[in-house]
This record gives sequence, C-alpha cells and structure tokens, in this order.
Amino acid sequence: MRIAIGCDPNAQQAKIEIIEYIKKNNLGEIADFGSEDVVYANVAFAVAKAVANGEFDRGILICGTGIGMSISANKVKGAYAALISDVYSAQRARLSNDANIACLGAFTTGQKVRELLVKEFLTNEFVPGCSSQKKVDAYKEYDNRK
Repeated sequence: MRIAIGCDPNAQQAKIEIIEYIKKNNLGEIADFGSEDVVYANVAFAVAKAVANGEFDRGILICGTGIGMSISANKVKGAYAALISDVYSAQRARLSNDANIACLGAFTTGQKVRELLVKEFLTNEFVPGCSSQKKVDAYKEYDNRK
C-alpha cells in the first residue's frame, strides 16, 4: 500500500511517530508531503490530489484537531477524508464510507491512540455491496458532477 502523509507545523512529531509506526509494522510505503507550510491547507490539497489521482492508495493528514485538514482535503474531487478519533470510526471510515484519507488530531489524541487509528484505517477495506453502498455511490456521483 502506498501512503501519502502530511501535517501542519504543530503536528511534526506526531507525523514522525506515525511514519515510524507504519514502517515498523510493514503497513505500507510512505511519501512525506511535509509539515513546514503554516497554511496547512496546501499540504492537505497536495496529499488529497495525490490520493485522488491514484498515485497513492491512502492518505494521512495531521493537524491540531484534524478538523482543518479534513475540511481542506474534502475540497479535492475524489478525496474522501474522514476525521477519526476512535477505533470504531477508523474502522467505519473504511468499511462503510470508503474514505481514502484519515485525518488525525495531534492535540486531541495520544500517540498510542493514533497508532490504533492508523492501523484500523490502513488494514480495513470497503465492502462492495454492503448496506452502505448506496450512500457511498451517492456522494461519489455527486462529486463527479462537480
């Protein structure tokens, strides 16, 4: 799995720790999109475009709360970013919603929780034909009409 990751300057340490965790657990190949840009939306756009274009399978974005990254990434056509803060939401982001980008909060979750969230997000897959298929089809069709 190819993973694009980026963050704002406040989340640099969290990003480094997540990269180390992914490598240690062989969860995928990582490309670091940086963390120096104080306008974190630029990092979010870059990661979201790379994922939406198929250059990467998944994306991970980190800022203080994950909210700004989520809002920014979701502006990119084909990017489906989910703000995740608990294990169940991380699972459902993939299983029910087919999200391709996880947004995390460096200030709102601890490192061990972030590791669990990343693991669940990267190891679960959307289930075609599931009860959520119609809603996923609806937002993807809407996205394609933009």
